[in-house]
Amino acid sequence: MTRPDTDAALDAYSRVVTAVAADLTPHVAALQVTGPDGRSGAGSAVVVPGDGLMLTNAHVVGRARAGRAVFADGSEAPVEVVGTDPLSDLAVVRATTGAPEPAVLGDAAQLRVGQLVVAVGNPLGLAGSVTAGVVSGLGRSLPTRDGRTARVVEDVIQTDAALNPGNSGGALADSASRVVGINTAVAGWGLGLAVPVNATTRRIVDALVRDGRVRRAYLGLVSSPAPLPAALAERTGQRRGLRVVDVVAGSPADRAGLRAGDLVLEAGRAPVAEAQSLQRLLFTEAIGRQLPVTVYRLGAMVDVIAVPTELTG
Repeated sequence: MTRPDTDAALDAYSRVVTAVAADLTPHVAALQVTGPDGRSGAGSAVVVPGDGLMLTNAHVVGRARAGRAVFADGSEAPVEVVGTDPLSDLAVVRATTGAPEPAVLGDAAQLRVGQLVVAVGNPLGLAGSVTAGVVSGLGRSLPTRDGRTARVVEDVIQTDAALNPGNSGGALADSASRVVGINTAVAGWGLGLAVPVNATTRRIVDALVRDGRVRRAYLGLVSSPAPLPAALAERTGQRRGLRVVDVVAGSPADRAGLRAGDLVLEAGRAPVAEAQSLQRLLFTEAIGRQLPVTVYRLGAMVDVIAVPTELTG
């Protein structure tokens, strides 16, 4: 027999999930697209602020330029593809004949491991399907590729909320019905991944709406978050930096004198504590411009100047 306090906890959990489902389901569409080669794709899309704009996964859209969206109330709308960015696995489409009000976007940077999240999507053609779980990991990495160019999407959210293939492009929301992620992959039984909705994501969406693509600056280094030595942390007031794991030969980072083993403390005269800190600097405006970088190397602070080039395929 279930104890009363357990019953109350389960009831509270149910109320949160049902409230999020009711709030979010009207803002998530089933998306169907057909590419120029006749191949079709299907997934989900989330209505976001902007005239009929919807956010989904680049791998759902592929090379398609148009399709249709079916909303929870049964209404349909033709969609056109505004832009895709395979390196973040994000794409923006626009409903040409109207769409529901946009969902409220949150900030994945505020998530904590163990926090309740609700996934709303269109798995296997079942519109408005809802699953719930917790944030089981943060800061995960998701390899992506566009032609010969490979990249890792950083700060990916890991959840145990059940995700099926049709969930791709759907919403991952917190208990306040704010969209904090775009469901992107099933990485194994009980393991789903979502691209975070954060400051970097917003810049990508803005670029896709404005230009149809994302221009990125390229440094040519591979890094991983790392704690600062205690004395250095006390001296700088900073607890973490980025450890350089590898430097691509001939890259801007290589020409600037960055080395494997360096601990990056600042870039653009701003502290660097995680991959997103560096990635948010590497957009259009950084191409061809001097980027000051401060690293800790062999017990000393070293300043270098890198000049990022444009990332090409």
